[in-house]
Amino acid sequence: MTWPETWIAGVDGCRGGWIAVLLDTSGKNPPRVRIATAFAEIPAFAESPAIIAVDMPIGLPDRQQGAGRACEIAVRRLLGPRQSSVFSIPARAAVMESDDYRRACAISADLSEPPRKVSKQAFNLFPKIKEVDACLRDDVRLRARVFETHPEVCFLHMNDGAPASLPKKIKSRVNPDGLEERRALLRAHGFATGFLEDGRRPPKPAKADDFIDACATAWSAKRILRGEATCYPPDPPRDGFGLEMAIRA
Repeated sequence: MTWPETWIAGVDGCRGGWIAVLLDTSGKNPPRVRIATAFAEIPAFAESPAIIAVDMPIGLPDRQQGAGRACEIAVRRLLGPRQSSVFSIPARAAVMESDDYRRACAISADLSEPPRKVSKQAFNLFPKIKEVDACLRDDVRLRARVFETHPEVCFLHMNDGAPASLPKKIKSRVNPDGLEERRALLRAHGFATGFLEDGRRPPKPAKADDFIDACATAWSAKRILRGEATCYPPDPPRDGFGLEMAIRA
């Protein structure tokens, strides 16, 4: 089937901003890599991406029940040794306390059953979660373009339902073998070798692992556009602002 020239974007947070991998789904133009200092810049790119798949939680519960949002629980069951990459996002009020870790933990404990504090990894995401959340609350039209995904779930679907066998990081340091495993999956699903090799040194401040994750999310953005993506859970709930709490890949 021939697809019209339509751009999509796969996005991952990086130090100091965001990295976006842009794909022309018609194949007429080569992929592009862009850096944004704010998430709000991405929908306004010259390519005007029809779908933006971002590795960032969207939809924040008023209270946290059990081990997290239904989408987080659903994908963890599939990821086996990679399930620790999916953080539990606490109640909205805790996420809003992005400047005070202790205060965020206290609010999270008050608004969770059973009481749960906030992991440091999740807390470090709060500023970027708030960026995406603000964009989608301020402009309801973006809700038809911006979707949550997760790189490890993307790689699971690329790998016939099996999670990546090697970790991407070991003790917070990039694992070269893990990145090579993921490059091989991307190559098998249409990413050119030269493009992946260039991504070993992506535009600053992004790093090679950020680039790999942005490629994975771009792959899922194309699947979302074409109606081929799997949604976890199949009938996702919405938060108090009407934002879906779902992971697509």
